[in-house]
Amino acid sequence: MDDALLRSLTPTVIGILVRRGADFAAAEDAVQDALVEAVRVWPDDPPRDPKGWLVTVAWRRFLDATRADTSRRNREVLVDAEPLPGQGEAADDTLQLYFLCAHPSLTPASAVALTLRAVGGLTTRQIAQAYLVPEATMAQRISRAKRTVSSVRFDQHGDVATVLRVLYLVFNEGYSGDVDLAVEAIRLTRQLAAMTEHEEVAGLLALMLLHHARRPARTGSDGRLVPLAEQDRGLWDTRLIAEGVDVLQAALARDRLGEFQAQAAIAALHADAQKAEETDWVQIVEWYDELVRLTDSPVARLNRAVAVGEADGPRAGLAELAALDSSLPRHAAVAAYLHERDGDFATAARLYTEAARKAPNLPERDHLTRQAARLNTHRT
Repeated sequence: MDDALLRSLTPTVIGILVRRGADFAAAEDAVQDALVEAVRVWPDDPPRDPKGWLVTVAWRRFLDATRADTSRRNREVLVDAEPLPGQGEAADDTLQLYFLCAHPSLTPASAVALTLRAVGGLTTRQIAQAYLVPEATMAQRISRAKRTVSSVRFDQHGDVATVLRVLYLVFNEGYSGDVDLAVEAIRLTRQLAAMTEHEEVAGLLALMLLHHARRPARTGSDGRLVPLAEQDRGLWDTRLIAEGVDVLQAALARDRLGEFQAQAAIAALHADAQKAEETDWVQIVEWYDELVRLTDSPVARLNRAVAVGEADGPRAGLAELAALDSSLPRHAAVAAYLHERDGDFATAARLYTEAARKAPNLPERDHLTRQAARLNTHRT
């Protein structure tokens, strides 16, 4: 395998796909898939025309992704702009595909990655960001999953836990990413909730509804990101909040706590506060303690540091933050916020600038850049 040849051909193949009508990001993703396939195939069957082979395979990958995205968008127009309360309709083929991709022959992580790519419509880069791994690593994971399922019969469906993980990540990407998948994720979770009394299905549905209720207030009229503490709470959808709380309470009553229920409880406490200063941060810390106990997630620990900083003061939050890996996504943003609350504006401005460079999307980057500029102006 000539790695140098692959690297040299990559820009050319991307350019060919762009000239054929693919946008650059889609072309880049399709070529990445083709490169992974080349690594698998070429050692045993080297092509006579490497560039032609890559163009053909990448173009097919692009067409497959485009068809999947078109199908997803066609499904989205069948639902209202806001997810309606009540039981979901009978499960459609989309939810069935989620279960099929969550095949027992795959590890949960591989099943989630494959489903997000094949059914959810996310790019390899988006999935890699969600998993906090390099894009090349995720591309290899998805490729291995494809090879595994290509040789097995789909007469066994995956488990609910894996499907929930996929729906959660799809919703998160739709809620904060470049592609709007949030309504579709809620629709499918409603269907799943109508099919089972699994407490974590209810927990995930409650979490989605409570977060989605805040969506109208998340951006200003100029498109700027509005932090939770600064949001106009009059814009929050009280109908969705009430439904989310009802669903959560029914799930908690079963006394089988899971991570989605714990996250939903935190979201419910935010929704319960009429003003930001009325937020019950002490109780939120307690729920983060439960979430960390359940998941040992570094992201949960990072969010817990923020909550501790609100409940016990910024220095307590910084002490919690010091025990965490500084390479965590949004670590610098959290540190900047806590240092600002502690009155260290110089350090906060520097960290906001650092966080802006690492921001996963443009609205977040712009927000962090403005925060740094505000503090720099304040100091002068």
